[in-house]
Amino acid sequence: QVQLVESGGGLVQPGGSLRLSCAASRWTLTYYSIGWFRQAPGKERERVSCISNVGGKTSYADSVKDRFTISRDNDKNTVDLQMVNLKPEDTAVYYCAAGTSCVEIVTDYNYWGQGTQVTVSS
Repeated sequence: QVQLVESGGGLVQPGGSLRLSCAASRWTLTYYSIGWFRQAPGKERERVSCISNVGGKTSYADSVKDRFTISRDNDKNTVDLQMVNLKPEDTAVYYCAAGTSCVEIVTDYNYWGQGTQVTVSS
């Protein structure tokens, strides 16, 4: 079973940056499409970005486009999410998930990490 672990969350001021990392044990992440999701209190979990396992195609939610960048580090077996110009509305628990393709449907992802908190506040 794929086990995913997120890291890199924290408290940052508006306009600041964070880099989240999704690591896997025992499995190579390149076999999977990896999505980054977030869930704010009282809201549905939403996909913010994804990188496919075929061709490395990336996709982003409109709310994060031009601010977030997803990438693979195959040497480290991680998928990272670089976030810049963070806004208070980016505050949420961020999760990475592995699936067979980059779909927006949460339940189509088979494996999930435990999440990492991102708080954007002054």
